[in-house]
Amino acid sequence: MSLVMTVIAGPGAAGALPELVAALAAALPLAGAPDWLAPGAACDLPLAGADWQAAEAAARQAIGGAAIDVLVQPPRGRRKRVLVADLESTIIENEMLDELADFIGRLSQVAEITRRAMNGELDFAAALAERVGLLKGLPASLLDDAASRIRLMPGARALVATLRAAGVRTALVSGGFTVFAERVAGELGFERVVANRLEIADGRIAGTVRAPIVTGETKCDTLLGLAKECALSRSATLAVGDGANDAAMLAAAGLGIAFRAKPAVAAAARWRVDHADLTALLYAQGYRAGEIVGG
Repeated sequence: MSLVMTVIAGPGAAGALPELVAALAAALPLAGAPDWLAPGAACDLPLAGADWQAAEAAARQAIGGAAIDVLVQPPRGRRKRVLVADLESTIIENEMLDELADFIGRLSQVAEITRRAMNGELDFAAALAERVGLLKGLPASLLDDAASRIRLMPGARALVATLRAAGVRTALVSGGFTVFAERVAGELGFERVVANRLEIADGRIAGTVRAPIVTGETKCDTLLGLAKECALSRSATLAVGDGANDAAMLAAAGLGIAFRAKPAVAAAARWRVDHADLTALLYAQGYRAGEIVGG
């Protein structure tokens, strides 16, 4: 079985990438010449061997502390037909419950609960209920104030636009709230949104979430359901996320990428991107710089 290794430069690492590619080309058994997908930014190395773990370990050792990502996979079927993406700390930079907590001076308390839940240290549903409960009684207008703080993750717009142009089906999934997810989905062009509904009573946040709660299982089911709807196998799916409630869908996807993920999630993931922006997901599929819409 042949493999392809994709190396992608993160911030400040473009200058080091050509030297790394040359070193890897000399050290690894290649089935062909390095193929630059984006000069100085991303390169494919076709591997002659089938031992992806050894190849990846060699690459990571060569990379050392440089901000360069490496992904190894079979070349066949690299371009996926379904994308399911987490919202917070993935498609956007924010954690929106943290943003809401900032308005009441409880950012550090809520952010710590968020961190632990996303690293798998706390039950997700219980942690969600605890954080939402702290917001009880706040005016619902604060949701609009929080939404104004949303920052798209670098590369998010290009990722979705490029995949939509290629006919890929897209879904945005979130353990957060529809009030934020639907705005982002509308702006970027996601076709489908799966998220929690924050309950509002008399113009104020009620401190509760409408059942059923979106969990990691929900996210995984969304991925598998969309693939089935499109008459595609799991191998044709791409998933991206950062937290413990994304782990199941990352494991189920044909290409499941832990993006700047929490330590426990990154350690367990088959593929991960620690440094580059979301255009790395396009390079991982073999897209070239000239094919990236808005890139």
